[in-house]
Amino acid sequence: MSIAVALTTQCAYCMESHIQNAKKAGATKEEVAETVFIASAIRAGGAVGNGLLAMRIFDEV
Repeated sequence: MSIAVALTTQCAYCMESHIQNAKKAGATKEEVAETVFIASAIRAGGAVGNGLLAMRIFDEV
């Protein structure tokens, strides 16, 4: 979870720390990769939602 948050907030220092801790706790490279894909889907979802809001605002102006 902490890796996903660090990825979505784009904090390089947080990513390094959380990935190191995850590896020490036994996380696999595949698990980290899955987290990357999930975080990117969430981030893209936010862009879509905000994009729809932007289009609505444009229509209302």
